[in-house]
Amino acid sequence: MRTTALIFDFDGLLMDTESTMLASWQYEWRQYRLELAADGFFPDHGGDVTEDRYAALAEAVGPDYDRTASHARRVAHRDQLNAALDLAPGIAAWLDEAAELDLRLAVASSSPRDWVTRLLGRVGHLDRFATVVCGDEVQHVKPDPAVYHLALRQLGVEPEQALAFEDTPHGVTAAKAAGLRCVAIPNAHTDPHGFDAADLVLTSAEQRGLADLLASIG
Repeated sequence: MRTTALIFDFDGLLMDTESTMLASWQYEWRQYRLELAADGFFPDHGGDVTEDRYAALAEAVGPDYDRTASHARRVAHRDQLNAALDLAPGIAAWLDEAAELDLRLAVASSSPRDWVTRLLGRVGHLDRFATVVCGDEVQHVKPDPAVYHLALRQLGVEPEQALAFEDTPHGVTAAKAAGLRCVAIPNAHTDPHGFDAADLVLTSAEQRGLADLLASIG
């Protein structure tokens, strides 16, 4: 069956918000002369662990920790870093090629809708996607396939007609559980050896042209 739709993860795949998220937390820890290691920072699921991260910082700082001030400072720094972000290398070219190939596009993300649409809108690419499905619209986030099931329904396509793109093993698990083929582009903070379930693993979207990729993956 011919591929008629592409479904993209957002964080770490379309835009490198994983790096800016980590950097914002490391910045905040340094305000207290503490260091936050990258190891173990990213969960193996798409759920929100923000409160767990603040709890860990509060425990490290002690009773003088001001969560409200800490949150405001960290988010301001994160937003400053994100203001310099564009689409990940090669993604814009893929989106251009997808338009030439008359492919429908969707986003399937565990993150909240406001986060995804705001950042895609800022870089001028939100209107390229026929639908955006986010974690606050489904009961369970990745590795549960719910966001993919909803994206497929909104696109009006069967799983066999769509190809997913993911940057984490739990994202690949979600896509495969929904019956999709999946191309993995591991983000900089993910073990590149954990993607055995993916149909194809690339180092970057720049590695292959979209038409060539589709021809090779079937």
